[in-house]
Amino acid sequence: MKESKKMCAPGSCFLCQQTLKDWRPAIEANRKCFHFKKGELLFKEGDAVKGMFFVNHGLVKIHKKWGDEKELILRIAKDGDIAGHRGLGSDTIYPVSATALEATDVCYVDLDFFESTLKVNHEFLYQLMMFFASELQESEKRMRNLAHMPVRGRIANALLTLKQKFGTDEAGNINIILSRQDLASYTGTVYETLFRSMNEMQEEGLIKLNGKKIKILKEQKLREATKAINN
Repeated sequence: MKESKKMCAPGSCFLCQQTLKDWRPAIEANRKCFHFKKGELLFKEGDAVKGMFFVNHGLVKIHKKWGDEKELILRIAKDGDIAGHRGLGSDTIYPVSATALEATDVCYVDLDFFESTLKVNHEFLYQLMMFFASELQESEKRMRNLAHMPVRGRIANALLTLKQKFGTDEAGNINIILSRQDLASYTGTVYETLFRSMNEMQEEGLIKLNGKKIKILKEQKLREATKAINN
């Protein structure tokens, strides 16, 4: 991590979009910008919360320990998204880790200023509350899927979710490049199972694999797979 002079465009992140215009000079005076290389940690599970991060440009995986040597990716933050908010509350400890998936620029504000921003900017507080509610609903769905949905259905659901969030490139590939290990962690399975299942999906003509690029060929078939529940 290194401090950067590269500032985000006005109104491009969650913090600037929802705060009062009169509060923007305070944000300019209190924020810092950092550059993270691919694989660098923004913060680590168990660390004391020092502040909040807002992605200017790049991708950040929000992940949690899952067993002794595995991790579960809970969310992938993109341009404009917030990271670190799960550490808000009485414990003020990050319950998750955040790692750059590619070269990433972020804006950072310390916790005291962030809390002052919440007290002054009621619309920002409301939008953050709605974001928490949406994220909680999504987390509950993912926990249900991990408990009841077969691996094939979870993989199909992950691919559909990534396509919905990141769109597709000119060739129709899902517009995000993830390693197979990260995709396995996002799906809640192991690399070997993911590798085998995705090859089977390709043989069936549901998807097309080109290196790390993935193209969905039969979206309806994938949606049908997400409806399968273990007995």
